[in-house]
Amino acid sequence: MNKTTPLFPYFQPIIGSANGEIVGYEALARRMDSEGNIKSAGELFLHPDISDTQLIEWDRSVRRQALQRFSTLKNNSYLTLNISAAWIDYVDDFSALPTLQMLDESHVDKNRIIIEITETQGNLEKLLKAVEQYRQYGLKIAIDDFGAGFSQLERVMAIQPDIIKLDMQLFQNAARGGVETDVVHLLSRLAKRTGCRIVCEGVETDQDFLFGLNCGAQYMQGYLFSPASANFQEPKRYFSQVATLRDTFLSRALEIQHYKNEFNDRIRKLLYYLQKEVVKTNFTVASLSTELFENSGLLHFYICDNHGNQISPNFNFTNHAWIADKRQLGFNWSWRPHFYEVLSFEGNERIVTSERYRDFSTDLLCKTFALRLDASRVLLVDVVADWL
Repeated sequence: MNKTTPLFPYFQPIIGSANGEIVGYEALARRMDSEGNIKSAGELFLHPDISDTQLIEWDRSVRRQALQRFSTLKNNSYLTLNISAAWIDYVDDFSALPTLQMLDESHVDKNRIIIEITETQGNLEKLLKAVEQYRQYGLKIAIDDFGAGFSQLERVMAIQPDIIKLDMQLFQNAARGGVETDVVHLLSRLAKRTGCRIVCEGVETDQDFLFGLNCGAQYMQGYLFSPASANFQEPKRYFSQVATLRDTFLSRALEIQHYKNEFNDRIRKLLYYLQKEVVKTNFTVASLSTELFENSGLLHFYICDNHGNQISPNFNFTNHAWIADKRQLGFNWSWRPHFYEVLSFEGNERIVTSERYRDFSTDLLCKTFALRLDASRVLLVDVVADWL
């Protein structure tokens, strides 16, 4: 391996979901092989025969070149600079961080620079000191590969970054369905609650982009638009492409929402029917219609008092018949949000719906619908919701 190999920056555009424009670039290290082909420099940083000292020197050189190039770009886009958390361990004087010195030399607007913390190694205490210095200088902080492991979650809680980049492999798997989908949605909700903006990288297909929108990602990055290249691009280059994708997303989302609305309307009618029947003094489950509940998705219903205590069996609808299951009599459900939310409303007309969850006894994805029966009782209905 030629250890004098010169490295240089290429720039991959980052696209704004809302405006369809290039809002920024990530600077990525590149090298030229013996045949004159441009390749990623990533393999060099994994080479066992190259010292950390040499790698840090190359890395800083790429950052310096990137800032020099970026200083000539006269628009409001931002630049993301990758900094390995592990290499911050080598820093002794946090008042003279190399990247901050480079920024002073290049005269780039500090508000346009994002420091992206990469790698999961490194001393967290030292990393926090560096982050504090970057922030005092006016820079924003991003965490790369969020979702790749617990250490990243710990780091997010400690650093409270401005931007979170979802782990590429996790995101691409999630865009194709499976449990990863729920994980990414969970991570996205966590990011929003902490005030972070979300970047999806590795966006390679229309499906990836549409899934990113579904997760609420403000920014997209990947080969669907462009690989990293030597030159900056015209800000509106992908405007029409993004607009078409957003239209596709809206059309699909409306179709799904119409189906959800129809489903919810059917369930509401069933709840109001049950409410009317159950409050009758001579009510028995045998008096309930079975035809109404065929193919409805309803698993069972039960009744609680105002303290959340289950005072009826689970009335399960299986094989075209109602069956009473008394095993959960006396259980208390007051701690579930949909229960205390429905109690907070006056009257008996308001229906409250839970988040989707996996039912322990059936292993099905479900939702619970809650409706007050009267002043002292609450009706709860569990419904299959695996299509949501």
